[in-house]
Amino acid sequence: MTQTPISTEELILFLKKQAKTVRIEILKMLTIAGSGHTGGSLSAADIVTALYFYKMRHNPKDPHWRERDRFILSKGHAAPLLYTVLALSGYFDMSLLTTLRKIGSPLQGHPSSTLLLGVEVSTGSLGQGLSISNGIAIGLKMDGLSSRVYCLLGDGEIQEGQVWEAAMSAAHYRLDNLCAIIDNNGLQIDGHCHEVMAIEPIREKWKAFGWHVIEINGHDMEAILSALHAAEKVQGKPSLILAHTVKGKGVSIFEGKVEYHGIAPTQEELEKALKELGDGE
Repeated sequence: MTQTPISTEELILFLKKQAKTVRIEILKMLTIAGSGHTGGSLSAADIVTALYFYKMRHNPKDPHWRERDRFILSKGHAAPLLYTVLALSGYFDMSLLTTLRKIGSPLQGHPSSTLLLGVEVSTGSLGQGLSISNGIAIGLKMDGLSSRVYCLLGDGEIQEGQVWEAAMSAAHYRLDNLCAIIDNNGLQIDGHCHEVMAIEPIREKWKAFGWHVIEINGHDMEAILSALHAAEKVQGKPSLILAHTVKGKGVSIFEGKVEYHGIAPTQEELEKALKELGDGE
């Protein structure tokens, strides 16, 4: 289907508005559920919005389209974010979002590929997503497809040893169709990452493992698009986008607060958040 070209300024404005909508829907569904992960879903909202509503090739009417790009949510606890972008993209009706974490719902606390179309793989056991992404990227190359794989990791997640095995193998197999993205918000369930298990210097470590590293502000939509474009042009090695983000981004009462890692908003907090986000404007 031919689309009317829009300017870069119009594209950025559209994506920013879409990211705001994504945040609003995440908070609504979490509040209804009464449980779930607020902070990490909001921190990665701009990045995943840019992927689903601009960069990635995918087709909600044909979720198994062979030539689609693949998105792997390695930090599976941010499932509300994935569910929201899938619904807004047209994979399923928006009303299903109100069933998050309910018994019998396909929208469980962590994504399940057997329950919901659009979810590439079931995730939630931290540290495994990059290994899975490697396998998919290798398979795409073997099949002669130009499709790309995008893998979103949490910064606390890269404390897992399997991540570094996968980082080494991705470089060994020269997986230039793979782009990993680290949601570097500095907080994990038990506190600040540097206090739980220091992960810095992240950039230097991934470069040493043979990756092309791009460091950005993960809430700057222009920077996100520029990084995704740059990663696509890299040849002979995988790319990592190190995105500096804020836990709970978009709502002041949640921003930078570790306690909202795995706690849903109360009704009162939701009302404050929606007012701040300009719901209905």
